Amino acid sequence: MVKLTLLIEILTIILMASMPKRPDFHAIERKWRESWKKNKVYAFDHKSRKDIYSIDTPPPTISGSLHIGHAFSYSQTEFLARFYRMRGFNVFYPMGFDNNGLPTAILTEKNRGIRFSDVSREEFVKMVIEETKKAEKEYENVWRTLGISCDWSLLYTTIEKRVQRISQLSFLKLNKKKRVYRKEMPTLWCPKCKTAIAQVELEDRELESSFSDILFKVDGKDLKIATTRPELLPACVAVFVHPSDKRSKKLAGKKAKVPLFGFEVPILTDHRVDPEKGTGIVMCCTFGDLTDIEWFRAHNLPLKEAIDDSGNMTEIAGKYRGMPIRQAKKEIIDDLRAAKLMTKHEKIEHDVNVHERCGTEVEFLTKKQWFIKYLDLKREFLKAGKKMKWYPPHMRVRYNNWIKGLQWDWCISRQRYYGVPFPVWYCRDCGEVMFAEEEDLPVNPFIDKPKKPCICGSADFEPEKDVFDTWATSSLTPFINSRWSEDEKFFKKLYPMTLRANAHDIITFWDFNTVALDWMHSGIEPFRDIMISGHGLDSKGRKISKSKGNVVYPLDMVEKYSADAVRWWAASVKLGEDLWFKESDVKEGIKISTKLWNSCRFVQPHLKKAKRKPKLEIIDKWILHKLNLAIKKSTESFVKYEYSKARAATEHFFYSNFCNNYLEMVKYRLYNDISREAAEYTLYHLTLNIIKLFAPFMPFITEELYQILFGHEKSIHISSWPETQKEWADKKAERIGDIAVKSISELRKYKQQSGLSLGAKLGKATIYFPQPKMIEPVVDVIRGTMRIEELEIKDKDLKNKDGKFMVSVGK
Repeated sequence: MVKLTLLIEILTIILMASMPKRPDFHAIERKWRESWKKNKVYAFDHKSRKDIYSIDTPPPTISGSLHIGHAFSYSQTEFLARFYRMRGFNVFYPMGFDNNGLPTAILTEKNRGIRFSDVSREEFVKMVIEETKKAEKEYENVWRTLGISCDWSLLYTTIEKRVQRISQLSFLKLNKKKRVYRKEMPTLWCPKCKTAIAQVELEDRELESSFSDILFKVDGKDLKIATTRPELLPACVAVFVHPSDKRSKKLAGKKAKVPLFGFEVPILTDHRVDPEKGTGIVMCCTFGDLTDIEWFRAHNLPLKEAIDDSGNMTEIAGKYRGMPIRQAKKEIIDDLRAAKLMTKHEKIEHDVNVHERCGTEVEFLTKKQWFIKYLDLKREFLKAGKKMKWYPPHMRVRYNNWIKGLQWDWCISRQRYYGVPFPVWYCRDCGEVMFAEEEDLPVNPFIDKPKKPCICGSADFEPEKDVFDTWATSSLTPFINSRWSEDEKFFKKLYPMTLRANAHDIITFWDFNTVALDWMHSGIEPFRDIMISGHGLDSKGRKISKSKGNVVYPLDMVEKYSADAVRWWAASVKLGEDLWFKESDVKEGIKISTKLWNSCRFVQPHLKKAKRKPKLEIIDKWILHKLNLAIKKSTESFVKYEYSKARAATEHFFYSNFCNNYLEMVKYRLYNDISREAAEYTLYHLTLNIIKLFAPFMPFITEELYQILFGHEKSIHISSWPETQKEWADKKAERIGDIAVKSISELRKYKQQSGLSLGAKLGKATIYFPQPKMIEPVVDVIRGTMRIEELEIKDKDLKNKDGKFMVSVGK
């Protein structure tokens, strides 16, 4: 028997040598990246009759390099793509690049050291296209390196001609539905970017400012008014008091003289004045905030603009004309003090609206802009949000709150050179708007001309110079991917899409605008499920950005550890929650990859698929029952988009049940040829299913192991997902096996406490347990695993007064 055991151990070592002791993770990842690409493993099958699982992936904005936060969010979506592909679905998983708008233009300005207005439109557009091509190659390399399993043949960009056509067609169709209009009205404006922006592009930011009490004159007497924006004094058009304010009877109807500028404005009453704020008397300027705009409309006030497109003071500012806003504010404050027209001035910090792209405080300027009318549809958008399934559910609250707080129709025009152009011209003779014909799309109004003359007979047209807001195009991604207006059969097959996946910061940007825009066209919700991820934050919990100097690049972490390790880190937090980046957590991915490799290397010589199911030992039944539970938990979790729970279930089964216990409990059988066939049958199914459970998270190492050990198909990622087996369900075996595990655990403790190696032999041991018959079926397992010469089971012991489990080891 000793010779046979030795022979088996030698044979095992020889067979194990066919797998390297230490895997080269980077070489493995390079090999399988190329293989998947060459063999088109992740291609969507247009002819398949399988059920489709379609993913509306957020096209990353071409605005700089991808950081670890992008890897965090996109990996979480990708886990689902791999899971559903293994479940037999025909997975439609495209990738796009959002390269048509302001962020890409700003990137070009930064990289080229210019402003868009410094060069011609044609020259600037050419520069942007060159910059986007470089960035797109970098982005694709990052995604491929991370194992993002999209179908790259479905790649689109939001500036390509096909997408421009869809975007322009959407605009024309909405115009026919009376949902598009052009109007001169107060518009959110970014002085730095020199363009209009939408409400969704605002960000609240706490900035340092000042609060001043300044003196207007009424009938020669002082009237104290508090303001944070004295630079808007030249644009003052009225003074308001609350109707219930006791001062209103004395003031209403009179004129107030504006300090420094000397002109008079009417004093009016309005319920929107807050009597408790400041002095309870407010100046109205066109325009300081939304309330000013409401008063402007409600009281038919005159329009006076003190700030121009670039954020400088206009001619109505007198001696302050041409000054930047901050400089004008400082000098006006100094002049008010000198003229003794300021009674109080204190520094404060308050929330202001800034452009989320550049951080510049926004202004309200009156401009002619294109709008999509949708405020009247808020109730419909709320209903649409309710019909879709949100994961996690509480994220729908953000969507609802945004809709309820909407105050503006969607301004979709941007005053830039680069972007998707409006398919519009204006007649130079009569000003009539000319829209392109649908069959002519896409059009460039600077190059193309209308096919027919204006209704006035003129053929002299001026092109629309503005471009679409990038969200007016990227919010059409379900239409872009499903070939709306191109392939009706394919559109019906794919739309609505199964999953929309993105981080929580663009619920108001991308999710709402997509629902709104697509609903106005189709009348239905554009996707079934919405999966909302959190953010990858730095080690101090701060948002990652270049300005903070805390950017971590995913390829650096891949190079240092592996792509599988980065992905394993991304799966470690619940859906919707932010995750602080800690390099030690990425390192954990290498540890588990190595453990998986080593366990597979050990079992490789024993993986024999039985032609028939052998008679299993209790401990085999125990582990297969546990495997059933792990498969069930993992599958149910993935279906609910709870990938972190799927990861936890897999990790626990692999470490606790398989490595720490079953492998240790089966070694003596393999080495001594005891019930070998049952052990090999069990190991075969355990190993195959474990590798598959890990596959969505760690695609590279699992592919390598699958091909070495099994190699049934060209990729594990198109093999079948593990299924629970009715014949493996055995609760009785689970109870008995748990007792064996408990017994072995206690005996291990004894060895450790006694300074013995875990492989040391024990002469005699006794297990005390209230139901000794339950342990009898696993006595050989306990004895063989712990190398005990004599093992006795007793039901009681004087020291064991509570009747619970305990062990005793003799000399």
